[in-house]
Amino acid sequence: MSRTKTIRKKTSKTAKMVVKKSIKKATKKTIRKNTRKKAPQQIKKEPFVLQPLRGMKDILPQEQPYWEQVRRVTEKLAREYGFSRIDIPIMEFSNLFVRNIGEGTDIVEKEMYAFTTKGKNKVALRPEFTAGICRSFIQNGMHILAKPVKLFSTGPVYRYDRPQKGRYREHHQVNYDVFGEQDPILDAQIIQIASRTVQDLGIKSIQIQVNSIGCPTCRKDYRELLINYLESKKSKLCQDCKRRLKTNPLRVLDCKEDKCAQVSASAPQSISHLCEDCHTHFKTLLEYLDELDLSYIINPQLVRGLDYYTKTVFEIWSGSEEGKKLSLGGGGRYDKLIESMGGHEMPAIGFAIGMERIVEEMKRVQAKSYSPPRPKVFLAQLGNLAKKKSLKLFAELGKNGILIAESFGRGSLKSQLKVANKLKVSFTLILGQKESLDETVIVKNMATGVQETVSMNKLVSIIKKKLKTDNVVVYHHNK
Repeated sequence: MSRTKTIRKKTSKTAKMVVKKSIKKATKKTIRKNTRKKAPQQIKKEPFVLQPLRGMKDILPQEQPYWEQVRRVTEKLAREYGFSRIDIPIMEFSNLFVRNIGEGTDIVEKEMYAFTTKGKNKVALRPEFTAGICRSFIQNGMHILAKPVKLFSTGPVYRYDRPQKGRYREHHQVNYDVFGEQDPILDAQIIQIASRTVQDLGIKSIQIQVNSIGCPTCRKDYRELLINYLESKKSKLCQDCKRRLKTNPLRVLDCKEDKCAQVSASAPQSISHLCEDCHTHFKTLLEYLDELDLSYIINPQLVRGLDYYTKTVFEIWSGSEEGKKLSLGGGGRYDKLIESMGGHEMPAIGFAIGMERIVEEMKRVQAKSYSPPRPKVFLAQLGNLAKKKSLKLFAELGKNGILIAESFGRGSLKSQLKVANKLKVSFTLILGQKESLDETVIVKNMATGVQETVSMNKLVSIIKKKLKTDNVVVYHHNK
């Protein structure tokens, strides 16, 4: 091998070694860099706010008697008029509301709580009950049931609107719906139920407002007439109503802006442009209301805010003496809604009442709230053995319909008797160490202070007899 080749070979080996060393060095440097401890990043914490979201509120224990009164009265009337309860999901696919309530309505355009789930479904919290109930009606084949089908529901609804008194972003409704009958006698009965509901809750001064917005046949001509009139007054309308001219012109009649109300006052009236069938339907309804002695006002500006309404629409207003009137609820016919959703032809009518507004009005007129039954017997215990025995004794008395109070956490007899006095019970049962061993109980008459010791196995019958003598009604769970 020549000297030149030997030198070239050695040089090549040296170059390879240099490259390998540089690669190794660079790799170690990269590893050191990657394994170097990173400084902990500062995680920005969300502020912890002790309050509900805007437009939502707690219903506290002191408010519950009013709410319980609303629940009891509405459920009683539902049973009386033959309604069956239905509960539907709070959340539905959003297109259920967009399609059936109407894209041009305020609810769909501005007020829906709509969002996309992790599964990419477009959903919305229900802004009202009717669309969901109709979905359930079709899905579960309720068209085969005996007509009319009467459904009753209650619960929260959600609207991302500006919160106001009696109308929160989460508010509650009582809902009645009737399917399968187009006779106006059902319209009259629904208005009667709405009126009775409000008055049975102690709100005696009310006003029934009623109107007919016709059917799709006669509404088409009226709609064109209304648009022509509103176009001539367009400069006097608010921005929302200018937009409604193209999407939902009937809603202009219901606008609360003063300048729009002035325009609406001279607008063509739907009841003057009804077809023969709608005219007969409305005339017959008014005759039924007269027969029921239900006073009403025909309000030509009443249209309701949803696209699915046909023929009869109505609202129940409080008749405040101060002149401030408040809509407590309302409804109307939606004869084409089930069919438009893919179901059988099914006339329908319904109404909803806002529970928050009803409660506010009950307070204003000082209506009676629900008074739960008060316990007339108090169970006091002293000592560990008595505590163990008292749990079973408490349950036994409750099972036999005796409403009983206790204060298990209190140790001294004195502190427990203080609670008994505060509750104004008729009798206090005292169970101590001796009584627990003897299977007896001391019965103390709180009015006279007289005490007697009775056997545990005779306690229930003795207490029932004493309460009966005291004219106290025994509580029954099944009522």
